[in-house]
Amino acid sequence: MFATGIENSIPTINGGRSRVDQMEVCGHYKYWRTDFDLVEEMGIRYLRFGPPLHKAFLGPGRYDWEFADLTLNDLRQRDIIPIVDLCHFGVPDWIGNFQNPDFPLLFARYAADFAERYHWIQLYTPVNEMFICATFSAQYGWWNEQMTSDTAFVTALKHLVKANVLAMQEILKRRPDAIFIQSESSEYFHADSPAAIGPAEVMNSKRFLSLDLNYGRRVDSEMYEYLMDNGMTKEEYHFFLGNRLKQHCILGNDYYWTNEHRVHEDGRTWASGEVFGYSEITRQYYGRYGLPVMHTETNFREGPNGDEAVNWLWKEWANVLRLRNIGIPTVGFTWYSLTDQVDWDTALREQNGNVNPLGLYDLDRKIRAVGKAYHQIIKDWRDVLPAQSVCLVVPIVPPSHTGRIDAREQEAQASVMMQRRPAEPHSTEEVGQ
Repeated sequence: MFATGIENSIPTINGGRSRVDQMEVCGHYKYWRTDFDLVEEMGIRYLRFGPPLHKAFLGPGRYDWEFADLTLNDLRQRDIIPIVDLCHFGVPDWIGNFQNPDFPLLFARYAADFAERYHWIQLYTPVNEMFICATFSAQYGWWNEQMTSDTAFVTALKHLVKANVLAMQEILKRRPDAIFIQSESSEYFHADSPAAIGPAEVMNSKRFLSLDLNYGRRVDSEMYEYLMDNGMTKEEYHFFLGNRLKQHCILGNDYYWTNEHRVHEDGRTWASGEVFGYSEITRQYYGRYGLPVMHTETNFREGPNGDEAVNWLWKEWANVLRLRNIGIPTVGFTWYSLTDQVDWDTALREQNGNVNPLGLYDLDRKIRAVGKAYHQIIKDWRDVLPAQSVCLVVPIVPPSHTGRIDAREQEAQASVMMQRRPAEPHSTEEVGQ
């Protein structure tokens, strides 16, 4: 699955008074038809996309579907397969932020009504980058609640993951063959000195928390104590163990130049740049979860030479091929996003209007060098990769096949399998209480 995405981050900053809306500042609300034309021009059939939650979700049971109807129905007519991103770093003002304990149930209701309305959609990322959202909102104090404590982080994390799990449950009730492609940051923390080994080990355990909870895996014993010490109850923890939906998931993971970190002995961190690289870090995540993998986000700035992003694309694609060659089932790759982004140089903490040259196209919708290179990769490899692993085919129903007998049969079979599936025992190798 060669993919790209429309950036739809919507965090609030300035104590919740200002909304950062990437679809707005990148011009997608105005140029969405042109953007979809560009997706087709690139030869891409999979698009990470979702209507902005703060505009669509007006209140409990109250929605504005106008933009979703226009855009999603247009994608359906083009037979572009959306990977629908329902919550991307922010919530509507009336919900507040991720400290709100009502958020999971409210979001699950939204996901249910969305899936009911757009039954033809099969692929979802209910909540994007749960770990990063909790970290930036409640540990670093950058977005949304702008808090800086372990208790705030655990609160945000448990609410984000519970919202994701409940949303998956509700979507499956309406689309039994739905597939969930997690988009989660893949991280690694390198000790800068012997004294930094301890803090780095803690951070390397903490990086797995969102996916451990999401997939119903018992967390490491040290992380169990951390969760309990910072506000998670045993009942909340056992909710995640008792709602294991990993059999419906693809392990989508994101990797950027900033995903590896050097750790100081006092716990301070800074970006180390690429040390292990995507394939080695993904091997660690695959070894933990054993799910098919999709590279769901990467990009790099086009610099003064004009080839910096092209070289990064080539390197990431080589890493994806490496995973396939060593036997890790790998089903997709994504350059994120379609167009340049704005103010990610300050992690959306400031509204400076700085255009970041990260897209396949610039904000005038002119193709960049990396766009040309990605188009060539798709052209060269699209027909080769399926032939290399004919058994590894994701059972996707394109929009144009919705309602066909084979599509209905697949849904019916998935529904029967869900009803018959016994509870899965937890591995004896997993450590926990």
